Amino acid sequence: MKQLLSAAALCLAAALSVQPALAADEAKAPTAQQSKMKTCNADAKDMKGDERKAFMKQCLSAKPEPTTQQSKMKTCNADAKDMKGDERKAFMKSCLSAKNPA
Repeated sequence: MKQLLSAAALCLAAALSVQPALAADEAKAPTAQQSKMKTCNADAKDMKGDERKAFMKQCLSAKPEPTTQQSKMKTCNADAKDMKGDERKAFMKSCLSAKNPA
């Protein structure tokens, strides 16, 4: 009987120590995917059935717009495709530091 009570007390203590950890997980900021899901759900609130399913699939798989730095890199790389070595390095440095790439 004492062993049963000891085991029950141990289980109770373990359960109580896990609960604060679970509460801490709930307090964390939502991930990017969770934020996207929330936004898509809000946009699809009046849709039902296959229409909603198709919308949610499209919405959740949409890629975010590239940042301005990514856009600059893409443009500058395209402009410097025939350059090599120090010429390319100098061009990329000036192109990426410019306010608006040429």
